Amino acid sequence: MAELPEQAGAADPTSSATLLLEKLSDGDSSAADALLPLVYEQLRSLASAFFRNQPASHTLQPTAIVHEAYLKLIRGDGEWRGREHFCAVAATAMRQILIDHARAKRTAKRDAERVQPTFESLATPSGSAIDLVVLDDALTRLAALDARLARIVELRFFGGYTMEEVARHLNVTRRTAQRDWRWVRAWLNRELVGDLA
Repeated sequence: MAELPEQAGAADPTSSATLLLEKLSDGDSSAADALLPLVYEQLRSLASAFFRNQPASHTLQPTAIVHEAYLKLIRGDGEWRGREHFCAVAATAMRQILIDHARAKRTAKRDAERVQPTFESLATPSGSAIDLVVLDDALTRLAALDARLARIVELRFFGGYTMEEVARHLNVTRRTAQRDWRWVRAWLNRELVGDLA
């Protein structure tokens, strides 16, 4: 995942994303307008990664997800610990938006919307696409067992994070993150096959 630019311009250190996030956390709503240009490309990259394997007919587009997620984040009562934390929370917001969209389509069409995962290791053994609603239900069950494991899936699948970034974000070693990732992939494959059968 590419890093967010720390500063809007080298000559203007007060325009840094970190300072703007601090101002936003302190309730300065004007910081949101200055922050958007600094984080937009990173958020767009996160959203685009998810849509890379989507059919062209998908009704939700990366730009729409970016704008909706950004509005959720700046309207919330977030305590931002820096740009990396902001992007991790953005991945969660994008997950929620995508799940809500999938649930709405399911209700409207009475048919599960199938989407291709952004990484093939989470695909079902039959190679079929993953239903976002089924995945969300499985992640909810997983979070009840181990919140960190659910967060790993969220960061990898919805955020496009590398294992190094996941480990850093969760304050664990890369080896621990990889071990957990192997376990959670196997668990999810069992859960998804059971739910899709």
